[in-house]
Order: sequence, then structure tokens, then C-alpha cells
Amino acid sequence: MREAVAAAASAVTGLVGDRASGWDRAGRLPEDVVRKLGAAGHLSAQIPERYGGPGWSSADSGEFTAHVGGLCGSLRSVMTSQGMAAWAVERLGDPAQAAALLPRLASGDTAAVAFSEPEAGSDLSAVTTTVTVNGDSLSLTGRKSWVTAAEYADLFLVVARMDEGGAVAVVPRTAPGVTVRRVADPLGCRAAGHADVRFDAVRLPLGSLLGGGRQPLPLLVTTALAYGRISVAWGCVGILRACVAAAVGHARSRHQFGRPLGRHQLVARHLADLWAAEQVATRACEYASRCWDENAADLVSAVVLAKYVSAGHAARGAAAAVQVLASAGAQDGHVVARAYRDAKLMEIIEGSNEMCQLILADHALGLP
Repeated sequence: MREAVAAAASAVTGLVGDRASGWDRAGRLPEDVVRKLGAAGHLSAQIPERYGGPGWSSADSGEFTAHVGGLCGSLRSVMTSQGMAAWAVERLGDPAQAAALLPRLASGDTAAVAFSEPEAGSDLSAVTTTVTVNGDSLSLTGRKSWVTAAEYADLFLVVARMDEGGAVAVVPRTAPGVTVRRVADPLGCRAAGHADVRFDAVRLPLGSLLGGGRQPLPLLVTTALAYGRISVAWGCVGILRACVAAAVGHARSRHQFGRPLGRHQLVARHLADLWAAEQVATRACEYASRCWDENAADLVSAVVLAKYVSAGHAARGAAAAVQVLASAGAQDGHVVARAYRDAKLMEIIEGSNEMCQLILADHALGLP
């Protein structure tokens, strides 16, 4: 499996090359790059082999996610979205739905998961998008905001209310009543295809509801978020690795006051803290992936911890990298400038730092 991960990493390096900064400034990933990665199964590498996916472990998928995250945060965001969708189908769908949808997601079709709404962000219990059953069909109405990868999605997995519970509806982008409006000039991950999506009385067959619907809303949200959090955490490891490489390279080659920049103590402190941050984030992610692969009892807390630690370290580490490079890294499109903007979003998406703190505090209070 490690050989397959290395081969995939080499392939994506070749696809991205030195183009990530241009994609970031343009706010768009090339369609052929997204489709090639999707067709190779690399957008959702944990889809089991029986559905045509690579069937990688969380550990292997995580290392690959970190590699892509170090190259292009926007591309990694699309991977996270695809993986969340596939995981939701696998966990919430019935066998027939899994057999129909997962091979599509493993071979080129793209998907985005629609959670947040204008008045429902961290508090997803405030979701107002609704599913209404009418005979042998259903109607979906609502608004979703900041849907990652929506610009590239063939399918939307939409979290909605249904009677007293919740549901996840699988909605084709081409369905009448679906409107996608790009988020203009996002702070970070500019090419990740963030968009607001409207669903105006979209009619769908009953089979569009994963598992038939009427499940507890918290279950639907936490199922998809679990994958998203660990994917974001590994992506932050990639951000930190890219920042370490850029900062160390600059500190070795740049001379001030007659010696390399890295030999000045205050700069050396930044380098030490940055490398330590990458190491800590990596270990937190490795532990979370081990819990994931072993289905360990403390999986939920391990994943939240990895996301919280990695996102915080990425934001602070990217700021330190910009400080070390100074004007050399302050140009729009530079790897550390992109990291600085992208990392800040990682402290917000898939559970803000504050929400992660509340979850971890509850976990701590429950310890023996």
C-alpha cells in the first residue's frame, strides 16, 4: 500500500507542478485535474475496493492528504469534500445506495456535502432546509452556504430536516431548482469551489434519501464531520510541512549581518517552533488515524483533538513562516502567503476551534 501512496503522491505532484499559486489567484482549479484525480480514485482513497476504490487505510490516506495539502490547499479541500461524501454514503446509505453511488465517486464523479446555512453554522440544530414526502417522491427546499467544492460537484449530499428527525438527500446538480452561486474572493482555499446553493422545491425519488431518512440530525452531521475533521487535520500537516521547507530554505540562503538568517537566535526560535508544530500535528494525526483504522473507543476525541491541534499549529506556523521570509513571502500566491490564508480557514471549518474546545472539555470532564 505504501508503494501505491507514493505513486499517487508522485502523480499529483506532476499534475500540480508549480501551478497552485496561479490557481489560487484565478480562484479555479482546472477541470481536467479534478477529473483525472477523481478517475484514479485519489479524491476519495478510502472507498473500499469492493466499490472500485483504492481501499486505503486512514493512515495511508492521511499521508497522501498531507502531501496534497502541502502542494495546494484548494485541491486538498476538494479531496476532503469528496471523502466526506463517500464516507456518508458508506455509513448512512443502504447496501443498494452504496453499490450505486460509491463506484461513481471512485471513478470520476464529484460530490459536495451541504451542511451550513445562513443561520446555521456551528449550531447545525438550526438547519431549516426541509424534506417533504409526497407519495413516491420528495421535495427539498432550503439554502446552504459555503459549500466546499460545490463549483465542481456532480452531486450534492444535503443535510435537511425531515419530520422530527433529519435526512441526507442526494441531489444531482442538474436537477431543476438547484442554483449554485460562487462565493466571491474567499480568504483562503480560493480555488476550492466554495459556493452558496439554493434548492427550490427540488423533486427527487424517495431513493434519494440515504438510509430512508428520518435519522437523528446529530448523527447525520457527526458522521460526515468525523471524516472531514481528520482530513482537514492531515491537510494542516501538509501546510506545516510546506512552511517548514520554505522557511528553512530561506533561512539557510538569506544572509543578514554577515551570517545566515537561521543563525540569528530570534529567527532560529521561529524555525524551532515551526518544526515542533509540524511534529506535534503529525503525531496527533497519526494517533487519530490509528484509532480510525482500529475503530478505537476514543476515536471521536482523537479526531477532534487532531483537528484542533493541527489547525491551530498550522495557523500559528504559517504566520511564523511569513515572518521568517518577510517581504519574500508576503507576495500573493507565494506558498507561505497561501498557507497563511488557508490555515486560518482551517480553524473555522468542520468545527471551529471553539467548538472543538467544548467537545474536548466535555471529554475531559467525563474521564475517570
